[in-house]
Amino acid sequence: MTHTTVTTQPIAGQKPGTSGLRKRTKVFMEPHFLENYVQAIFDGTGRVAGKTLVVGGDGRYFNDRAIQVILRMAAAGGAARCIVGQGGILSTPAASHLIRKRGASGGLILSASHNPGGPDADFGLKYNGANGGPASEKITAEIFARTQDIAEYHILEATDADLGTLGESHLGDLVVEIVDPVTDYAALMEDLFDFDAIAALFAGGFAMKFDAMHAVTGPYATAILEGRLGAVKGTVMNGVPSEDFGGGHPDPNPIWAKDLMDVMYADDAPDFGAASDGDGDRNMIVGRGAYVTPSDSLALLASKAHLAPGYAKGLAGVARSMPTSGAVDRVAAAKGIGCYETPTGWKFFGTLLDAGKVTLCGEESAGTGSDHVREKDGLWAVLLWLNILAETKMSVADLMDEMWRDYGRCYYTRHDYEDVEAEKANAMFDALRNKLPGLAGSDVAGQTVEWADEFAYDDPVDGSHAAAQGLRIGFVGGGRAVFRLSGTGTVGATIRLYLEQLETDASRFGLDPAEVLKPINEAALALSDLAAMTGRSAPDVIT
Repeated sequence: MTHTTVTTQPIAGQKPGTSGLRKRTKVFMEPHFLENYVQAIFDGTGRVAGKTLVVGGDGRYFNDRAIQVILRMAAAGGAARCIVGQGGILSTPAASHLIRKRGASGGLILSASHNPGGPDADFGLKYNGANGGPASEKITAEIFARTQDIAEYHILEATDADLGTLGESHLGDLVVEIVDPVTDYAALMEDLFDFDAIAALFAGGFAMKFDAMHAVTGPYATAILEGRLGAVKGTVMNGVPSEDFGGGHPDPNPIWAKDLMDVMYADDAPDFGAASDGDGDRNMIVGRGAYVTPSDSLALLASKAHLAPGYAKGLAGVARSMPTSGAVDRVAAAKGIGCYETPTGWKFFGTLLDAGKVTLCGEESAGTGSDHVREKDGLWAVLLWLNILAETKMSVADLMDEMWRDYGRCYYTRHDYEDVEAEKANAMFDALRNKLPGLAGSDVAGQTVEWADEFAYDDPVDGSHAAAQGLRIGFVGGGRAVFRLSGTGTVGATIRLYLEQLETDASRFGLDPAEVLKPINEAALALSDLAAMTGRSAPDVIT
């Protein structure tokens, strides 16, 4: 085995975000690109000599080859041990748990989350720190800086490590430990939830469908739902991970999880349905004929979490991303616990979780989690829902009706305008940003603006400041519109428009959300001049 130093060139302009670096798969496969980025991660995190790292991904195309490169580079860098999911598979929450349980220095997670996979689709790589959460802004800045001046990388010339056999092997002095990707995670779930109560629910005839979307949660859901909890075989749909996610888009929403929605809105629908995404950190919840928005799901879990053993003592507090609806705020206020509004990005929850200020947190994009790991966790949310269903003996629809009666209903939706030309998207945001200071009191498309601002955040734990986190317009009567440019795509820009309307009149809880939100949408589109400035007449996805 030979340790090779390869002369290379900087990766100009490839700035990682909170979700790491995402690019087209073919970009990562270009000569030296992956190696440069891995070396930048190693250098930007203080080198890897003597360290233990967790490595795994969602099984998308190029996952296995990329892991081999990472292991050989870790060996060349002097790492002591790499803990790898069997077959290169680890869901993002399972990787977070493994980092924390094994006391690893950090982990490299290979995924582009909910983005499609395949040779002509997307790939991604991110670094998580010793707390199991996404790297801090300071670390990502260090990694980015290294990409700008990198001149060489180090790699061990060796045959491939065996990723399929459990146990230990060596690459040079590096110990490569292959572990079952499900075992430790499943044990954690059994500690948090009443598996006996959930098993009894299934034994009593309760039926569900879980759509793994040909992604990483297939093995986890099959082992836990069908294996440990006794759900009937076939409960898990699309449960075998695929390099291209079965040719689909592994984003758990009513558009891309249409197979599940068709099942749940059929005459013979089961009691409960759920889905998760490419790397297992997002979730979708749907009852029989009753889709639950991510914002309402977070609020419901916050209101009922005490029914699960892991949360029986109550919640220290809750946190939500700014675009998420205010439903959970109303639950927190009623319970007398703290509620924090943060920018989008799980790292902002991490400081609150580490400080013990919050127990539950969630994002508008179907990500929900707790202090059990430092990532959002799709299957965890599903199991908490199942625990609540087992204890209350209520349907999903009845649980939502009860919550709305207790706290009011926040009608809510998200409109995604995908692959917008970046120049046009930025011009639209600049123009709207300039309008914000003078909007209060103005009437727009029949709506009166009460307030308008650009969201910024001062972290109450570490004092860090995050500016330019989204444009917000509040309307008289409890309406709100939020505009954000998303950083999760690999081509162009995605404009996300979030619409919200609070309703406290119980006689109006059963209205069509699209009709309730139509006035807010019209006002938001008029204010932003979105159609004229981007050429888009309608969103690509509505959730």
